[in-house]
Amino acid sequence: MRTFEDLVIPAAAVVGLQVETPVSSERARIEDRVEARVLRDITVEGRTAVAAGAKAIGAVTLVDRGGKLKERAQLGVRFHTLVLADGTYLPIQTESVLREGESPTGESARKIGGAAAGGAILGAILGGKKGAIVGGATGAAGGTAVVVAGDRNPATLPVGAVITVRLSAPLAVEVEKR
Repeated sequence: MRTFEDLVIPAAAVVGLQVETPVSSERARIEDRVEARVLRDITVEGRTAVAAGAKAIGAVTLVDRGGKLKERAQLGVRFHTLVLADGTYLPIQTESVLREGESPTGESARKIGGAAAGGAILGAILGGKKGAIVGGATGAAGGTAVVVAGDRNPATLPVGAVITVRLSAPLAVEVEKR
């Protein structure tokens, strides 16, 4: 007769995952499903509690598309279920995984500043000091228009991205007793 016991994975345990569902702050919505795979066996006292390859299922918890001038895009995902190789579903609680897009501030400043400098140079060539002032202002306005019309820098979790999640509650896994 087979007997079983619980192996308890402690809260704060770190689990490595590889993302299987691409997620972007540009398209994601709160509660969109996210899937990943466990990268390494999760062991307790030298015994495997969760084998590598188990599926982790989660959901998008935060979407902020950010701005084109200052704010960074943000994306949050939390995992709530592990699916073991035998099809067993285990409810888990993890801390959120947060990602931020690149800051548009430096990029915006470069585009606006570059356009202003270009306008000033062209204005100086065509109209001297007054032309440089008018050209600089016109160039800055054009650079601002390019930034506002351009794309944001999204926060992403692409397929294949390796992430780590921390359990926020212990997880008991039933395994065959040795």
